[in-house]
Amino acid sequence: MVIKVDERGRGKFKPAPDYTKEEVKQLLMEKINDERETIVEDKSDFSSDEIHHHTKRFNVLSLFCGAGGLDLGFELAGLEAMIGKDKALNAFKDKEMFNSIRHESIFHTVYSNDMFTEALESYRENMPNHVYIHQKDIRKVKEFPKANIVLGGFPCPGFSEAGPRLVDDERNFLYIHFIRCLMQVQPEVFVAENVKGMMTLGGGEVFKQIVEDFAAAGYNVQAKLVNARDYGVPQVRERVIIVGVRNDLDFNYVYPEPTHGEIGSGLKPFVTLEEAIGDLREDPGPYFTGSYSTIFMSRNRKKNWNEQSFTIQASGRQAPIHPGGSPMRKVEANKWIFPDGEENNRRLSVKEIARIQTFPDWYYFSQGNNIKMSENGRLDKAYKQIGNAVPVFLAYAVAKPIAEWAVQYVTAGSHHNSQLSLFV
Repeated sequence: MVIKVDERGRGKFKPAPDYTKEEVKQLLMEKINDERETIVEDKSDFSSDEIHHHTKRFNVLSLFCGAGGLDLGFELAGLEAMIGKDKALNAFKDKEMFNSIRHESIFHTVYSNDMFTEALESYRENMPNHVYIHQKDIRKVKEFPKANIVLGGFPCPGFSEAGPRLVDDERNFLYIHFIRCLMQVQPEVFVAENVKGMMTLGGGEVFKQIVEDFAAAGYNVQAKLVNARDYGVPQVRERVIIVGVRNDLDFNYVYPEPTHGEIGSGLKPFVTLEEAIGDLREDPGPYFTGSYSTIFMSRNRKKNWNEQSFTIQASGRQAPIHPGGSPMRKVEANKWIFPDGEENNRRLSVKEIARIQTFPDWYYFSQGNNIKMSENGRLDKAYKQIGNAVPVFLAYAVAKPIAEWAVQYVTAGSHHNSQLSLFV
């Protein structure tokens, strides 16, 4: 189970090493019931005429949308399924061109929800104007609009291997409201993303319970650990992708095969930092500045130009070091140094990490409007959004099998459910 000690700060909860599966399951069920009791039965926040469904598209509902990486990747895959790969990817490079044809995507986002103000400002600037953007605690949303697919990377601080990994961290149970949405909306498909650490928390019992809960909502559920670099993302980033298909549908989702690999593998070579950000050497744009903590310097934080980046974190202070200059050197256990001096090494810039997360250069990230905040503080708002996002090209790869099926599904004139037809 979990031991709670009377201390402030991150160490408030300490996981004990010998909890049993039965104890974990009991704790999980208690937390699930607690989360269900937080639902506020008040009037809906929006009217039906504020949700712009499309009768010939797969309508998308996005939970925990952040700045929109997952949504953008799906939109791109849906566009490719309708107009072809070359045309879609070429348009994606230019904001004006992409905006002129993005409505042709088979995926039509109608609703997005999050609480992060600056991320929603970014989302509003980059995504289509018809999307209803709902800034509200998901636990207080009474009813969600109808949709054909629900997307979301539910919050994961307590699952992360980098964090305290607390079995009873309340942030781990927001997925219950994702499931509540599925039970209300009954979409054809859902896709959820999370960190690798969720698979091992509580001896694997937490992950098992999450999958069982999703399945109980009426879905054939599968989950797989994937690495973003296998799909053209210049970053080593392992994430769990959970896909659910409604039980009454004849659709067997198959995870995409890797498109990139080591030289000689027969696949396209992994995308390197040189290819991704090499042209930004002289003009990287703003980046987080300041000294490096002892913890930061306890391991290597720098990759070479011909490698892929470390995982991009949701923090400017924790951003990887730019690959230029000399490699870091290990001088003793848990201590690395910059041989060419700290002054000759900097963190990756906002623009560079956006590239590494495969956002297009035209994608805008809000830093808020707090003029009293330091430059580092404002920049950190962007770092957080980008680091929290699903890499666009990973989302694109995950979405492609669904997009191809959705085109056939819509063309065949299938219906969403007996209560509401979203298709002609």
